[in-house]
Order: sequence, then C-alpha cells, then structure tokens
Amino acid sequence: QVQLVESGGGLVQPGGSLRLSCVASGFTLDYYAIGWYRQAPGKQRELVAVITPGGGSTNYADSVKGRFTISRNNAEKTMYLQMNSLKPEDTAVYYCKYQNYWGQGTQVTVSS
Repeated sequence: QVQLVESGGGLVQPGGSLRLSCVASGFTLDYYAIGWYRQAPGKQRELVAVITPGGGSTNYADSVKGRFTISRNNAEKTMYLQMNSLKPEDTAVYYCKYQNYWGQGTQVTVSS
C-alpha cells in the first residue's frame, strides 16, 4: 500500500519545539523533492518547506525561515520537519507531500 504517514504533532507552548516525521511505505523517496505544507482553519494550504532529492538544497516560507528545518533520510524513507521557537500562528494541520502523494496530516497547536 502506497502511503505517507505523519507523526509528531501535538500541543506546545509558544517558544517550544516539535519534530514532525513522515514515513513513506510502498515507494521510495529517492527521486523527487519533498515538502511540508500546512493548513490553518479558514485558510488555504500553504507550502512551509521543500528539500531537493539529495538534500542539498532547501527552501522555506518567509514566515518560518530561521525557525524550521526540513531534512530527509532516503534510506529510511523518512522526512522530518524540526520546528523551533513556535508561535501561535504556526497552529495548523501539517502535511507531507511527495509527488502526488499526501499524508493524512498531523495537528500542531501552539498555545499557552
């Protein structure tokens, strides 16, 4: 079965950190860029970060630059999003994407 499964979301206080993971099954992650997206209530889904197949290049939304780090381990078919200095406006459902495949999403809530 081809799927992406995210984990690592939760409730965190402002200034805190979370690490999201996304594991692929049924296919490898070797050949295409991968990305993390998020969707807050009432808003469109937006790209948060993207990383090239070999991991040599990354790009981030301006709102998360310097706070979030995307990485990948192709051998383990896993991608990560390290999120530091979280803000309430980071609250959203976070999704990983590879080619046309999406994960089911994981909720991140930043609140005191």
